[in-house]
Amino acid sequence: MKLIASLLIAAALVAPALSNAAEPATPAAKADLAKGEATYTAVCASCHGADGNAGSPAYPKLAQQHPDYLVKQLQEFKSGKRANAIMSGMAAGLSEADMKNVSAWLASKEAKPNFAKEKDLVVLGERIYRGGVADRQIAACAGCHSPTGAGIPSQYPRLSGQHADYTMAQLNSFREHGNKGVGQNVGRGNSAQMSGVAAKLNDREIKAVADYIAGLR
Repeated sequence: MKLIASLLIAAALVAPALSNAAEPATPAAKADLAKGEATYTAVCASCHGADGNAGSPAYPKLAQQHPDYLVKQLQEFKSGKRANAIMSGMAAGLSEADMKNVSAWLASKEAKPNFAKEKDLVVLGERIYRGGVADRQIAACAGCHSPTGAGIPSQYPRLSGQHADYTMAQLNSFREHGNKGVGQNVGRGNSAQMSGVAAKLNDREIKAVADYIAGLR
């Protein structure tokens, strides 16, 4: 009798666990592109352009960017992990659903091509982007962002065609953070990997890489 009772108790404990394990996971809600467009138009378009192709080189092109990357950046602007007075204010009013919808809509838009302007630096920019700088242990940009600048979804952003001025500003900000003193919260500090790379680049190299990226397709 004791054996039977023990078996019944064990069965009673295992049955709920099996039942819960068998329950299918609730699928994540799909992004609403119409809501994304409406939110983008109201909040973002004045700086980043009607279709995500910012006209001003001071603002990044967002069209065709990987949505997971965009969501992450918006979350970090909102939390303060990525410091930017304008973007922190814009992101503060966005819900997680808003971020997902806007990012999905931007990913659906086609990025317009750009071009390199610094002909005397383009060779240097290409060499660093594709091969890095071995003697200073600077990794090739293409290793993470791909040879064409398309990036890797969910991991590394698309760079091709980005405004050179914006890319330079970000690299300088990453470098500032990478070279910061102990306890100093300066520059763009939301990517230790990029801070480490940019800290090893000089002004001429940053300008060359940024200009080369602008012409990638």
